[in-house]
Formats: sequence, C-alpha cells, structure tokens
Amino acid sequence: MDKKKKIAYLGPPGTFTEEALERFVKDSSSIEKIPCTTVEEVIKSVDRGDVDAGIVPLENSIEGSVNITLDILTFESETKIIGEVTIPIRHSLIGKNIIKPEDIKKLISHPHATAQCRKFISTYLKDVEIIAANSTAEAVKILQEENSEIAAIGTKTAAKIYGLKIIESDIEDNKDNRTRFVFLGNKIQEKTGNDKTSIVCFLKEDRPGSLYKILREFANRNINLTRLESRPAKKNLGDYVFMIDLDGHLHDKNVFEAIETLRRDVYLVKTLGSYPKWVEDIEK
Repeated sequence: MDKKKKIAYLGPPGTFTEEALERFVKDSSSIEKIPCTTVEEVIKSVDRGDVDAGIVPLENSIEGSVNITLDILTFESETKIIGEVTIPIRHSLIGKNIIKPEDIKKLISHPHATAQCRKFISTYLKDVEIIAANSTAEAVKILQEENSEIAAIGTKTAAKIYGLKIIESDIEDNKDNRTRFVFLGNKIQEKTGNDKTSIVCFLKEDRPGSLYKILREFANRNINLTRLESRPAKKNLGDYVFMIDLDGHLHDKNVFEAIETLRRDVYLVKTLGSYPKWVEDIEK
C-alpha cells in the first residue's frame, strides 16, 4: 500500500485552509492532513521535513496580503511555493444555539474574518466584545466550552464538525470575497506552459529609480506582473523589499534573463517558487 503524503494546514479541522486543501488535492484519501495551530508552524514543518507539503493563506481579495505568510517565506524559510488555489470565502455566524444577534455578548473569530464582516458586525453586533482567535475553526471550536451568549464567525463545515448551530449564513460584506492559498514544498516545479513565478527583490541600497529598474527588466521582455508589493526589510526604518508575482516559469528564457539581470542591480533575488497557475474553471 502506498504511504499517504503528510500535508500540514492551518487548523483545527474546519478552517478555510482545510477547504482549500480539499479543493487542491481532489483525492483526500491519498493524504494525511496534519492540522497546525499557526501559519509559522505549517511553514516550519515543511522546512524541517516533518511533512511532505503544507498549505497556507497568502492573500485575500478584500483584506490584502497575509503578512505573516509573506514574512516567513521571505525571511525565515527556504520552502518553495509549488501550487496555488483560490476559493470563495463564505462566513457564517455560529452559536451553541440559535439566538437573536442582539442577545450575543461576545464574538470570537480570526481578525481577517471579523474585518471581512465589518458591516454585519456594525449593524447587528455593534456592542459585542470581539475576541481574536488563530483561525475561524479554532473560534468555532472554543464555543463548545462557552455559554450561549457567545458566538463565532466561521465556516458551515466547522459548525457541523463541532455540533453547533448556524445563526446567520453569508454574513461577509462582499460576496466576491476570495482568498488565495499557496501549496508549499521543497523544490521548484516543472514547467507546465501555464505557470507563475514568485520572487523577492532585496535592494543593495535605497536610491531613486530602484523600483523602476526592476519593473523595466520585465517590461522590456513583455513579462506580465500579476502582483507587486513592498514589505519592510526587517532592518533599518525605510528599508523595503519588493515581492513580485509574474507570468511565466523560472526556466523560461525571458524570465530567467530578467531575474539574472536584476541580480546586478539588487542585493539578492530570492525565488519563492515557480508553479502552475490555478485555473478558475476547475472550481466550477
């Protein structure tokens, strides 16, 4: 019998990350899912070789990037992005019993989830105390030990897993709310012809035109950039690194030449991964 691949994800069971894992893998019987309490634990378990792969959230269409994921991949890890998956985000208000929103005293959830349900909270739960959890599933799990005046924002899957009730469905502010998750491993993937590459550019020094010189190399080679973001370089105040997603594979001639040219103008170009693009039609 083939040994099941161990895949770490942000747990506990019932998180959106687990839903993304199920969407990405397709055949869940071929894997052993390893829930982790933090994004850092997921990434470090891949680095240590404790698991074969991992999956973590990278960016949300409403709230933007998941900074802890970006920072660990950039500064603390050598693991590579080997795939991506984007899923719609549907939030539910969950309780031990079905009660009126005005009877709720405390609300537990991940900060991204509460931010994505800001309008619902300000309208129906404006006086409640908001408590942060490591994940939406952890928030729902906590309800098992709490009284009925405490609610959580989480997934319908989590409510079912922990035997709780859906008070209100689809409470997210934006119905097009989506999150991109990245699948992590320890090697660059082979070319498929429909790939994406993620890199980080560390500057030698901050000087006028630094970003322009980076962008010029891609523009001159007709390489499309799908994401550009700056993050603090974790050194001096005002020092930044540039995180870039681009169309193409590291082993494509134009992508390879652009990156090699950049190495002359920046201190370091770190490749976070080259991997197949997520094809949206797969979701339908």
